[in-house]
Amino acid sequence: MWSALQGRVNNRLARHFRAAPHRLPVHVPMVSFTFDDAPDSAAGEGAELLEQHGGRGTYYLAGSLIDRPSDHWHGLSNDAIVRLHRVGHEIACHTFSHQSSATLGEAAMAREIERNRSHFRGIDASITLENFAYPYGIASVWRKPQLAKAFRSARGILPGVNSGVIDLQFLRASPLVDCEIDKAGIDRYFDEAVASGGWLILYGHDVTTRPSPYGCTPHLMRHALEAAGKRNMPIVTVAEALRRIGA
Repeated sequence: MWSALQGRVNNRLARHFRAAPHRLPVHVPMVSFTFDDAPDSAAGEGAELLEQHGGRGTYYLAGSLIDRPSDHWHGLSNDAIVRLHRVGHEIACHTFSHQSSATLGEAAMAREIERNRSHFRGIDASITLENFAYPYGIASVWRKPQLAKAFRSARGILPGVNSGVIDLQFLRASPLVDCEIDKAGIDRYFDEAVASGGWLILYGHDVTTRPSPYGCTPHLMRHALEAAGKRNMPIVTVAEALRRIGA
């Protein structure tokens, strides 16, 4: 209970300490679809839907979860990772063991990062992990400066559109999760991104007709992809979005 309270306090502090402020260009509406933790359906159905709509996604992976079963899905395989990478999806970083950054000291975090990087280099030597996502969405005010030296960005799960002056080490992301949002909610986020000229990041896990509490159906994902198309918003990886905003 105490550690959970510490995590919530740490995360709240991290929201307000800007480790890497960056001003977005005046009008750059775009969207990134991101997936966490390595469910095989995200690399299958999720990637296929993205590709059908001319987009690519960002997959924040933890090496310890690859090809492993969990309570909700089976982890994607090494072959799936190589396939994602080679067709232009971004392979990005969680902690190797999926531990929360709020529980890790500086040395432990450095070990987690290096172990994850080494793991994915072993799968394909051309994979470089440029961007990070906080496991469980919990950031650490103490680890943000450390992560800023190791990654171009770090993504949380605080909903909203990234616009104006953003913190590259605490990117906002909104749920692409059936039990948290419906099609109207998805549309509102897209409309906000267009109105603000901002960067919408969506996050989820599995993509299947019977999703976990953390995933979405292909129907909801297809709606989000079509919402981007109707608004002429490019669907880009996190790495590509950062290049577009000069970060």
